[in-house]
Formats: sequence, structure tokens, C-alpha cells
Amino acid sequence: MRDEINIVIDIKNITRIYFLGIGGIGMSALARYFNSKGVAVSGYDKTATPLTKQLVKEGIAVHYEDNIEFIDKEAQLVVYTPAVPKDHGELNYYRQNNYTVVKRSDVLGAITGSSFNICIAGTHGKTTTSTMVAHILRHSGYGCNAFLGGIAVNYDNNFWSSEKNVCVVEADEYDRSFLKLSPDVAIISSMDPDHLDIYGTAENMEQAFIDFAARLKPGGLLLSKFGLKRNADLKAGRHLTYHLQNENADVYATDIKMENGSYRFCVQMKEWKLNDVVLNMGGLHNIENVIAAITVAHELGIDDDKIKRAVDDFRGVKRRFEYIVKDPQRVYIDDYAHHPEELRALITGAKALFADKKCTVVFQPHLYSRTNDLADGFAEVLDLADEVILLPIYPARELPMEGVNSEMILNKMKNKNKKVLNKEALLEWIKNSEPELLVTAGAGDIDTLVEPIKIIINPVGG
Repeated sequence: MRDEINIVIDIKNITRIYFLGIGGIGMSALARYFNSKGVAVSGYDKTATPLTKQLVKEGIAVHYEDNIEFIDKEAQLVVYTPAVPKDHGELNYYRQNNYTVVKRSDVLGAITGSSFNICIAGTHGKTTTSTMVAHILRHSGYGCNAFLGGIAVNYDNNFWSSEKNVCVVEADEYDRSFLKLSPDVAIISSMDPDHLDIYGTAENMEQAFIDFAARLKPGGLLLSKFGLKRNADLKAGRHLTYHLQNENADVYATDIKMENGSYRFCVQMKEWKLNDVVLNMGGLHNIENVIAAITVAHELGIDDDKIKRAVDDFRGVKRRFEYIVKDPQRVYIDDYAHHPEELRALITGAKALFADKKCTVVFQPHLYSRTNDLADGFAEVLDLADEVILLPIYPARELPMEGVNSEMILNKMKNKNKKVLNKEALLEWIKNSEPELLVTAGAGDIDTLVEPIKIIINPVGG
């Protein structure tokens, strides 16, 4: 069996490639990369989504049934995601018939093996920050190839190419994928406990981030959030820290003002200041994210005015504090938040921007293991909302765990204004309740409710 163990991938000579789990956000970016190079790309995913339908429009063949009759038997390389179960028929056919079968992280490592790489890591913040970095480089004319973990609203895409041999890469800690990358610039936004099904302990997960920092090329720049628990253990040739407003950091924001759901602020370094930056995106945590992106752009020598124009033009990332409806009466925000600290940033940001409105949060927990590990944290953070509705847990790759369900979080909450509803009951509840400030959050399939909710809240559009 030929598989991902010690295989050197020669991506330059590949003419046919097959993806197992092609609809995943990271997988689809790779599929688009190879498609842009004229490679014959095809793949499987469990269900059709707006993203897989878009891939088909771009000329990529996608099917949704685990059936070896539909696969590409001439594929020179087969790429799979860890979310594909071990008993998957197509995966096992390829393995048993001596195809070259590798993980997504191996391919990304091979693609970026000879480029200047800006790699953004963190248990939260990495998707928005990497998209901000890539957008500034693209908008300013500096140029970059981008492999993103979210859809940039400006371009309706998670991948783009450039003749510039620079790659902006979202560095995923799941399954230790980011340890296949070789950064010239690395950002670490956070290292809160997550993916304990992979790492076992918080300490093991933190060590993976330390190992990621150690992969910086000689003379590389590490930019980490000030105050990270293990900051002292992060070693790099150059190491700068950033923070929202802590003046002990090397880079931070000053003079923050809220203006109609946007922010105006200055970015301060010891010997440099960028005045009157406008970010048209909610959430103070996104100011912190853009500080990291601005710092990278400044370090690359991009002109101050070009940086400011790019930030002003940044329209965000789908499902990252995304305004679905925003008018004086009703506001509806959708977000990918699936960790307590992401939820905290989301809820506090929404409530600060719209303090006059009652805040209703609809949350779909993602994974039984994460719910079990972090139930106390979820309960504490959800109590910040005025009203909470929990959907049943989205299992993704997991089988049920006894006693672990959404009621587990509900029963730990102090807020009395709470309930568990299924999707149909939720839509009926929204129709009858007319929430003033509605926030939907989660990494499962809650995004399939965004359009139906939008139609209920704002039936005439606009």
C-alpha cells in the first residue's frame, strides 16, 4: 500500500488529481489551485453545498455517493481530509490499489515548499486574519497566492493565484497539519484548548504551536498575540507581539471609535504609527486581527496609504461577524464561532455595537467531544446573551457520546431565557418572536438556515 508515509509529492508533473472531501473549505482551495493550473480535478463529498456547486460551475467534477464507479481511476494523486471515515469505500479502494494517497496538509506543504510563506495559526482568529493579510497584499498590488479557510466576501473565493511567489496560508492546527508548513512570517493569534480529541491535553496542543513557531525559516518573523500563556517558549529570529490595546505589546490600537457598526482607530508601533484606519467589520477582536495583518503588510514595505485603502475596502469573511440583515429595526449577524472564546468575542462585540437591542443567540454545538470538554465554558459565555436557543449537536465526524447533548450546556447556564429547539421549531419561533438582534453561530450545518432566516426577518430584501 502506498500512502502518506514518507512520500515526496512531485506536484509539478500531476495531470489528474482526486479529492476525498472536496467540499471542505481547505480542500476546495487546493482543488481550485490545481484547476487553475489546468490539472483534471474531481472529487467526492458527502453532500452538495453552495461551495461544491460552485466548484462544479468552475469545471470540477463532484459526486456525492461513496461509489468506486464514480472515482477517477487514472488519478496520479489522491488527497483526503481526516474527516473522511476510515471505512470509506473510495479511500480504501485507492489505498488497496497502490495509489499515492496523502493528506491535504502534505499537498499544501509541497505547494509552498519553494515560496515565501505567510502562515497564520491560532485556535481562533486565523481565518479572518489570513483573509485580511491576503486581501491587503492583493488590493495593494503587492500580490500573493492565497489558501484560505473561509470565503473572502470581496472576491467570493477562498483561493486566488498570482505570479508573485508569495503564499498566504491558513495554518490549521487540527491533526497537527500546520507542522508541514515552512513559514517566512508566522502569526499565532491564540492557543486556547481545542481539538483535545487529537491532542489529549491542553499542554500537548500548546506544544504543537511552539513546534509550529520553530518551523520558521532562518531570519523569519513571528508575530504572536501579547499575553499568550506560552509566549516565552515561542522562539524565532524576530518576535513581535500585538494586542488590541495593551501598550506593553509591540503593536496595538489607540483612539478606537465606533461609527455605525464600523471602527476608526490608529495602529501604534514604537517607531511607526498608522492614523485613521477604518474597519467596516464588527467585533473588537477584528481590530486585533487587522492589527496583525497591518503589521505584516508594514513589514513587507507596503505603503501606508495602500494599507489603509485596503482595510477600508475589506468586506469581511463569510460567516465571520457577517451582517446578513442590518437596518435600524433589525440586525442579523451570522458567525462560524464554535469555541467559547470565539463566542465571547462575538456576543460582546454584537452587544457593544447594538447596545439598544435585545440580543438573541442561536448556537449549534459542534462535535460531541468538544461539547463534553468545554460545556462549562459554553454555558458561561452564552449567559452573556439576553436570550439563547440551542440547536442539537452537529456530530460531523463523531459518533454520539452517552449523556452529551445540547441540554448538557443548557443545564449549566444561569440565564433563565433559554431553550433547545430543532431547526423547524427555530424558524417558527423566529417568525413569531421577531428578534431585534439575532446572532446565529456554529461550525456545523447551521449555515443552511441563514437564507431561510433572512427571508423571515427581511422578506422584501435590501
